[in-house]
Amino acid sequence: MKGVFAAAALAAMAGSVSAAHHRHAHEALFAKRGNDTADVCVPGCTTIWKTITGEPTLVPISTVTATSTKTSTVTRTQTPTQAPPATTEAVVVPLPTPQPRTCPTPGTYTFPATTLTVTKTTTVCGAESTTVLPGTHTVGGVTTIVKTATTVVCPVATVQTSGGVTTSTIVQTTYVCPTPGTYTIAPTTHTVSESTVLVYPVPTTINPGTYTAPAQVITVTKTGYVTYCPFTPVGLPTTTPAPAPQPTKSAAPPPPPASTKETPKPSSSPKTLTGSIGSDNDHFGITYTPYEPTNGRCKDATKVSNDIAALKKAGFTTVRVYSTDCNTLETVGSACKTHGMGMIVGVFVKGSCTAQTPDIKEQIDKLGAWDGWNMVKLVVVGNEAIMNGHCSASQLVTLIKTVKTIIPGGYKDKIPCTISETLDVWQRTEVSSALCSEIGIVAANVHPYFNAAVTPEKAGDFVSNQLSLLAKICPGKDAINLECGWPKQGKCNGAACPGKSEHAKAITSIRKTCGNKTVFFSFEDDQWKEPGECQCERSWGSAAAFSINIDISL
Repeated sequence: MKGVFAAAALAAMAGSVSAAHHRHAHEALFAKRGNDTADVCVPGCTTIWKTITGEPTLVPISTVTATSTKTSTVTRTQTPTQAPPATTEAVVVPLPTPQPRTCPTPGTYTFPATTLTVTKTTTVCGAESTTVLPGTHTVGGVTTIVKTATTVVCPVATVQTSGGVTTSTIVQTTYVCPTPGTYTIAPTTHTVSESTVLVYPVPTTINPGTYTAPAQVITVTKTGYVTYCPFTPVGLPTTTPAPAPQPTKSAAPPPPPASTKETPKPSSSPKTLTGSIGSDNDHFGITYTPYEPTNGRCKDATKVSNDIAALKKAGFTTVRVYSTDCNTLETVGSACKTHGMGMIVGVFVKGSCTAQTPDIKEQIDKLGAWDGWNMVKLVVVGNEAIMNGHCSASQLVTLIKTVKTIIPGGYKDKIPCTISETLDVWQRTEVSSALCSEIGIVAANVHPYFNAAVTPEKAGDFVSNQLSLLAKICPGKDAINLECGWPKQGKCNGAACPGKSEHAKAITSIRKTCGNKTVFFSFEDDQWKEPGECQCERSWGSAAAFSINIDISL
């Protein structure tokens, strides 16, 4: 994790050259925009589920597409020769969609827990969100890649607003793909005048089982506040995206298309994972930034070497660095070579997202000229760059391709590249469909503290569950948690409260369930950072939890 100075004057008085810090903090997660199971503010979404019997007819509807296509919804009507008469039944099915709860005036509100049971697999309207810059954006829909001209059938979400109430309906759509290529079926277009978070509907499959929305106690300070309490499954997989488009039958059917979707089905033989990474103990890796903890100045090579030696002695096998600033490749790289540690290296992205951006070009050039690739286990291009609105998925694909060109020939097939985002970003259709073929490992930053229902003792269970979901995003590819910890100071986030004892409990819990697939965050506290909205950004240091003594002398 990286940040900016809390007091820039401190470094100026010290007369030392500081690192060109890249801002990376957790405010977006604390604001309930980063986790798929946190409270989120989304438009009211009422699912209308209809069961209709009879023969199919095609009714044209309009959609936004990249090419001229024929799109229609399939409805069913009764033919005159059939008996009994045609019937259309509208059924209200209770489903575990986020429940809107309004707090009309400032105060403390208590909402009871809710439990419901789903008896059959149902495709409904779910919601996703993405941060966008000013301009016109096309989001949502169902994306598929076809190798030849074909026709596909898939469920899509349609939305209507009347009287200030938004309702959504899932309809089955027949979509004609006239040529090979990538098609997005039934997306929506939005024009915004300022940076904002767009929320849009997506088809989501709810599996049979019991779902609960936990009790909420909320203190609000403004009028008309609305909170959404999500349901979570009890002993079952969470909800999954709707099925991918399937080809329809025709007189001369073309070969089946290769399609991608939000959460692809596992392959028939997923036992061999590409880019497998981890350790045989309960603490695989830890994040490391070579900055003095009190003022953010660059550490000298001796101090960096002492830190890496302490991590090696504690049993870590790998350190994750975010960029090349502060002579990271020279000092951290040399220390890792001396002490036999592996490295996860990164290209940090902020603001712009092209290889020609001066800051990004400098990092790529330094990595290209570096001779330490024999220690590298993984290259991470961008850290929460999509979540923070710095990159689109397609821009990251282009950037990854550029970074791959500077990996020396002998290591190109040995060192995987990936991005690091939150799970909910990976679950977006446009992210997984664009990136699964380009990355070697599916990697996410999974922070249990930013889920209001998770206590320190349950942190490991939460992270393990999130990793299981992450592993399904790109079938056949390993999944890893690239950033995970618990703050020792800050605000309570629902049941997730910071504290030294809470920190120790959370780290112990995470180590027990999935420490061999986790990069812990972070080596030491960073007092030079801004405290952030959570008042927690300075206190994630985990050295003590691994019995490491830190020399804080300057």
